[in-house]
Amino acid sequence: MKDRIICLFFRSLNVLLLSLLPMAVSAQCAMCRATVENNVSNGDIGIGASLNTGILYLFILPYLVISTVGYLWYRNSKREKERILRNQQIVADATKDIT
Repeated sequence: MKDRIICLFFRSLNVLLLSLLPMAVSAQCAMCRATVENNVSNGDIGIGASLNTGILYLFILPYLVISTVGYLWYRNSKREKERILRNQQIVADATKDIT
């Protein structure tokens, strides 16, 4: 039951984070914004789109790393619990056979 709650928590967290991502990012530093405005006024919109993609990449990467580490930690702890329970069952069966 606890494993299902943890799994549901991480799924809900991922859905929440993905739903909060904006489709277009307009918050940029002053120099970047000036460069983009200058290029857009000259008819070049490629740099602005590239900057927005880079910002989104830098924003999402830490969350992906933390989510991956959390998932691997959860999976490892679940396997460790199963291994401990299996060993306890083997010991219980062995003591039952002796008596």
